[in-house]
Amino acid sequence: MANTYLVTGGAGFIGSNLVHHLLGTESSSRVIVYDRLTYAGNLDNLAPVARDPRYQFIQGDICDREHVRRTLAETRPTVIYNLAAESHVDRSIDAPGEFVRTNVSGTFEMLDAARAYISRESDGVRATFRFVHVSTDEVFGSLGPTDFFTEQSRYEPNSPYAASKAGADHIARAYFHTYGLPVITTNCSNNYGPYQFPEKLIPLTILNALEGKPLPVYGDGQNIRDWLYVSDHCEALRIAAAKGVPGETYNIGGKNERTTIQVAHAVCDALDELSPRKAGSYRELITFVKDRPGHDRRYAIDPSKAIRELAWQPGTDFASGLALTVKWYVDHRTWCDRITQGVYRRERLGLTETAG
Repeated sequence: MANTYLVTGGAGFIGSNLVHHLLGTESSSRVIVYDRLTYAGNLDNLAPVARDPRYQFIQGDICDREHVRRTLAETRPTVIYNLAAESHVDRSIDAPGEFVRTNVSGTFEMLDAARAYISRESDGVRATFRFVHVSTDEVFGSLGPTDFFTEQSRYEPNSPYAASKAGADHIARAYFHTYGLPVITTNCSNNYGPYQFPEKLIPLTILNALEGKPLPVYGDGQNIRDWLYVSDHCEALRIAAAKGVPGETYNIGGKNERTTIQVAHAVCDALDELSPRKAGSYRELITFVKDRPGHDRRYAIDPSKAIRELAWQPGTDFASGLALTVKWYVDHRTWCDRITQGVYRRERLGLTETAG
């Protein structure tokens, strides 16, 4: 069946990859991007599909109630993917208000607009419509050395970013249980791959290394994350809209746990092969820096439910995904320069002192 997908935040990292994925896998479906074009959203991310007649871009803010509702009425989506979000933990430490605005208030506006939109549609449209709310494993807080996050894990967010996403998850849940809005929520682990804004660990390490700059590693480098290649995540999202059960949540993880220092070493080793330094290894640039306030020690997702009920599998191991990612950034230096020009110079963020 041909769908009309509305992807909020579709000019960002995961959003733009999802747009590419949907257009590449569903030949008759339309994809509409709704994006405010903040620092991390960039039309360069969508340049490869800009001339595709199935693609449409609308600049807008998910907090703008009138514009959101008008957009839904005019485009009549069959699936909404809500990816518009402020997503960087360090930035949330410096400016939490913007995270509450976009992630909490913006999600509310999208849910309420979707409820109003489908209330005017036919029974057939209402029966097939889906609202896929895309969230994070950070809402669950920090794990011990052996546990895994499941769909039943308790919410214990520790950063302003995580708290704002937790609030959004709860509102999405309420709109299903109170209004019957067919909401499906996904909580993913750390994504990596092409088009990621270089404030995040992997692209920051790649670009700093290529320029001979220090490679910052927080604390002792032993914080653990589960790494998910972005195209695997996009396939999970595509399937979730088609097969997911409204009201359910699905944890999407890559089953690739690595410490921060292991990731930094792996990036350096890949660059040593692909773009060697004149002397020595890129590992020599690694610099341990003051840890992030409230830094969660470990995240790890159990994706068993998604594997079992959605028939989805993470198909990319970390070594393969990282090799693809490093090569993409090496080959796309113009993109890197354009997206950071005048906005973000890869300076350290999130050093606001905690109250003592």
